[in-house]
Amino acid sequence: MAVTNSSPVELADLGFSRLRADRERLDRIDRYMRGEHDGPYIPRSATEEYKLLAKRAISNWLPLLVKTPSQAMAVDGYRRSAGPGGDAPEETPAEWRAWQDNRMDARQTPVHRAALTYGQAFATVLPDPASPARPVIRGVSPRLMHASYEDPAADALPLWALQVETVPDAEGVEARAWLYDATHVYDFLVGGKGGPQLLASRPHGMGVCPVVRFAPDIDLEGRVTGVVEPMIPIQDRVNQTVFDLLVSQTFGSFKVRTISGMAPEFRRDPKTGEILYDANGRPQVIPIQADASRFLVAPDADTKFSQLDETPLSGFLDAIELATKHLAALSQTPPHYLLGSMVNLSAEALAAAESALSRAVDEYKHAMGESWELVLFLCATVVGAEPDPRAEVLWKDAESRSLAQTVDALGKAVTMLNVPARVMWSRIPGVTARDVEEWAQIQEADDPGLRMADRMASAVAPPPGTERLAGGDGE
Repeated sequence: MAVTNSSPVELADLGFSRLRADRERLDRIDRYMRGEHDGPYIPRSATEEYKLLAKRAISNWLPLLVKTPSQAMAVDGYRRSAGPGGDAPEETPAEWRAWQDNRMDARQTPVHRAALTYGQAFATVLPDPASPARPVIRGVSPRLMHASYEDPAADALPLWALQVETVPDAEGVEARAWLYDATHVYDFLVGGKGGPQLLASRPHGMGVCPVVRFAPDIDLEGRVTGVVEPMIPIQDRVNQTVFDLLVSQTFGSFKVRTISGMAPEFRRDPKTGEILYDANGRPQVIPIQADASRFLVAPDADTKFSQLDETPLSGFLDAIELATKHLAALSQTPPHYLLGSMVNLSAEALAAAESALSRAVDEYKHAMGESWELVLFLCATVVGAEPDPRAEVLWKDAESRSLAQTVDALGKAVTMLNVPARVMWSRIPGVTARDVEEWAQIQEADDPGLRMADRMASAVAPPPGTERLAGGDGE
């Protein structure tokens, strides 16, 4: 249950303690994403060669599991609900202009990736202190923010949230922090021995806590799960198998020649002819030069030459491939994305292989689309526009379809189903909302009567729900 009847200082202290409590888990996820994994098992008496192979055995697959769905997610449009007359506004909404002003076309990607990596991410929407009518949107990592909810699973906005500049490693080290509630932004120093120190505060005028959570996978108890944490055990398994492969490849992947029944030759002093010894008192053996240009000869007839076979590596390669397939199955990533094996795949087979990823991306879009709509709702509040709770963001179509196939399908929808051609423009791959707006202006410029005809048709159209009465079929 969230704490509501506490002072800002008490909330800052509580939020900072909860950030520190959750830091070990989130830092572990961050460490694995950056390739700093727990090393594979090696014996205590391992030499420097073994330790070097252990470092080279790290094969970081986890960033690909996050990048693959995030690269298929990009908000590139915004649509308000229809107005009282039934027509959607033709000019660009003020909140979408704020989106463009904040360069969110590029800045949305880190928010998506943080949400997929850790299970949640945050975005703040605040008025610019230099220009109060201009909203400022900033993404925040969950490693640096704690948000408190009355109902963590159902509430759209938190009661309060604490954002820190950094979480100090040592006790007693101060850090800058900002506490957000429904009325103010409080500037703190937290982590010191004397508790949080309030430096300043200012009202934000939003009426709600201006922090939006992005949680693509949240349960009914408010618990969030990212893509990375469940995959860490399999990633460790891959690293261990790769290490075993490298050890076998380095020390046992070649044939070893053996000679039995022949005494080795020792190094001798050129002056005295006596055997030379090393620092440990052992005779210095002259190594046998065995390569393709030399022939081995033994003076003793009982001498035998033989060889030891190399260690087969196919079992290690099969184990790595199996673990990689487990990563693909549990993360809903197409196996050929990880294995790179695409041999004679038809379009139908490729679509079937990517169906699980498409379903996962659709689920992520539903969850995070609501969060972006809430961000734009807060932007409308800042700019003084009328917020539209039924507005929706438009996601870029990132499915792998050929342009000719898509245009052919859209053309058939226009000719066979009488769907307006203008409606199909936004469904062409690679076409943005700006392109559609520009095409509409060009079309209206080429045919000035088109816009007037559309308005007249809307004016004479019967009100919704009265078509049957007008046709004489009503009861």
